[in-house]
Amino acid sequence: MKTFGLRAWLKKGGVIAYPTESCYGLGCDPMNRRAVEKIFKLKGRGAEKGLILVAANRHQLRPYATRTSIEAAWKKELWPGPVTWVLPASKVCPAWITGGRGTVAVRITAHPETAELCKQVGMALVSTSANKSRGKPARSAEECSALFGKKMCVLPGRIGARKRPSTLIDLASGKVLRK
Repeated sequence: MKTFGLRAWLKKGGVIAYPTESCYGLGCDPMNRRAVEKIFKLKGRGAEKGLILVAANRHQLRPYATRTSIEAAWKKELWPGPVTWVLPASKVCPAWITGGRGTVAVRITAHPETAELCKQVGMALVSTSANKSRGKPARSAEECSALFGKKMCVLPGRIGARKRPSTLIDLASGKVLRK
């Protein structure tokens, strides 16, 4: 799918599967509630957990987290990389992304294919592992297709060498929530 077609697919509520640092991820336009609900349904997961967003740069995170918190996370010098920061959500960040909390989990990726994808579609994307709830994440396009059939656009590519999901850190407390 060409970039323009992919952006249009996402804006219309389409779901994609794409390679990330450690596995394939499921993604969509974070501002499209219908698309986010599709991801929860595909995974068999409740919305109360919230979702991680992945971006190519700080600018793409501005609709979701406060500017000062994005800059504070940036100064920690762990971005781009496999670190997801829990930051105060912006006033316009949708509750379907935050799980109803006042915080949002965001990452600026160092995975070249994921970063390029975010650049090409011009936005941050939902980034949740491509798996059924509590199942093993898919590690290839073929596994995604087998798990989810034709319910999404599966992008070819290579996952990164990381064996575990991103480290999750709360910016306010400094507490590591997931290693």
